[in-house]
Amino acid sequence: MKKRIELTINGEHYEFNVEPWRTLVEVIREEAGLTGAKESCGTGECGNCLVILDGKPVNSCLVLAVDANGKDILTIEGVAEGEKLHPLQKAFVDHGAIQCGFCTPGMILAAKSFLEKNPKPTRMETKEAMEGVLCRCTGYVRILDAVLAASQEMMQENKTATKGGK
Repeated sequence: MKKRIELTINGEHYEFNVEPWRTLVEVIREEAGLTGAKESCGTGECGNCLVILDGKPVNSCLVLAVDANGKDILTIEGVAEGEKLHPLQKAFVDHGAIQCGFCTPGMILAAKSFLEKNPKPTRMETKEAMEGVLCRCTGYVRILDAVLAASQEMMQENKTATKGGK
């Protein structure tokens, strides 16, 4: 028997009738049509399905869609501001941190959540924070470089905004 759920995804309201066994990643991809989150392992080990659920990063393959009823979800599709890339997205491009791109949405969302809590991290803190998202293409050096560069850019943007710029 299907259950009616309501989700706010990237600021937009959605209503779905879903089977109680369907995962959040399935509903986001198949019902909302947002394909940035990727189901890879299906066991919460790889982080490729990572989304931000009510402000916390979660592996959406481990969350039943019915358990997300009434919650706010951010996917990679909601990170940019229109055509303007988020500093993390720009840094990933600029630093060559994108190889095949499969893990990139999870990496960027994990980094975004991390930098919101720790805006000026060390390289080791960044490395530890990114451990939950696996990449099979890189040695993570460029990913760490991108996250740290974005951290600097975000701090600069915050200083400018605080001084009345932008």
